Amino acid sequence: MIGLFDSGYGGLSVFRVLKETLPDTPLIYYADHEHCPYGQKSKEYLINRAEKITEVLIEQGAEIIVVACNTATAAAIDHLRNNYDIPFVGMEPAIKPAALSSITKAVGVLATEGTFSGKLFNETKEKYAKDIKVVIQPGTGLVELVEAHKMHTYKSWQVLYPLLKKMKEENVDQIVLGCTHYPFLFEDIQKLAGEHVTLIDPAPAVAKQVVRIKETILDFPEKGKAQFYQFITSHADVKNFRASVLKLVDVNDDNTLFAYDWS
Repeated sequence: MIGLFDSGYGGLSVFRVLKETLPDTPLIYYADHEHCPYGQKSKEYLINRAEKITEVLIEQGAEIIVVACNTATAAAIDHLRNNYDIPFVGMEPAIKPAALSSITKAVGVLATEGTFSGKLFNETKEKYAKDIKVVIQPGTGLVELVEAHKMHTYKSWQVLYPLLKKMKEENVDQIVLGCTHYPFLFEDIQKLAGEHVTLIDPAPAVAKQVVRIKETILDFPEKGKAQFYQFITSHADVKNFRASVLKLVDVNDDNTLFAYDWS
């Protein structure tokens, strides 16, 4: 079983890619709604939440855990790897493919403040984008849009337009979606940025890394094994949680459980 966690629904953008990539593998997803959003939380706070969630996922049988949140990855993944004996896969800023593909030599990055202040982002930027203009933009309000299912609405355009304005002025031709919530706004961002701009979703690269770990460290489950999905929320409103998940990913009640965790 593979476990994933995020502050809310954003990590489902990774879940859906893993579901397609590994159709015979059980997946368990933890949405930390009681503590969402993560963007402005302290590193210590996020490490504490990551520990609690990791322990829940391990208790449920997770053998690999995907930190399906850029902010939590920046704050906590080193701590998790040092304190637990299972593999962790984090969300890496996709600056390298953006920089290598850019023709205008200007790329944009939409992310949270927590991601921009993380060591991994700054190391990646320094290593791969020395000769590239990197236009960073905190995605203020975007997590809240996705959590409220306001994608593809006039409200989403109102929020996105000022965030993308500077990127358009700087002639970026690649935009890195540096938060797992943002792929759910892919169509809106693409329309505002223009068809000449390539949007980079890191979820496929994360799925490839999970497959590599399964091939080199763990055994694949037998072919034909029944799919099983479990979704856990730290918010008591499981009924609304279930309805929201079913809007965002293709699962059905025959092989899916929804649960509440108070920790």
